[in-house]
Amino acid sequence: MVLSRLGGRSRIAALTAVAALALGPALAGCADDETPSNEGTPVVPPAPTSPPAAETGRLADPDAAKAEITKNWTAFFDPKTPTAEKVKLLENGERMRPVLGAFEGDKNAAMTSAKVKGVQFTSPNNADVTYDLLVAGNPALPDSKGTSVHQGDVWKVSQKTLCGLVQLSGATVPGC
Repeated sequence: MVLSRLGGRSRIAALTAVAALALGPALAGCADDETPSNEGTPVVPPAPTSPPAAETGRLADPDAAKAEITKNWTAFFDPKTPTAEKVKLLENGERMRPVLGAFEGDKNAAMTSAKVKGVQFTSPNNADVTYDLLVAGNPALPDSKGTSVHQGDVWKVSQKTLCGLVQLSGATVPGC
């Protein structure tokens, strides 16, 4: 397990960050998957920043896709990025809005960010991402594994990745 490799202070910081990710949404009372909390709210997708996946089964421009994944993951995990922007960078972001909104104002979440270290495509619409989860700029969960999905012409952090981080603390959160 990744946490077993961490030292005392880094381990506490990592667990605190993961607990903030997990407990904030639980206390916020997230909506279930069947009841969208944004009914009537128009969703405007961001303009595509990389070519869509070719229908031939391969990426049109893997370098552009890697750059977009890195940019979007960095922005998604940046505590300064507003929730409305994070929704656009997360797979099924509108459905996950309550989870994301629960992090606003949390001091531990405000210290958590990520640094992408590698991207490996598993299909034209999916990629494995290796990243460091940082707390106050220091690696708390180094060499973490996540996934990115190409959804709506945008490379996004997968819902599976976010839920994996939330569930790492052992909490059960609606929507994950």
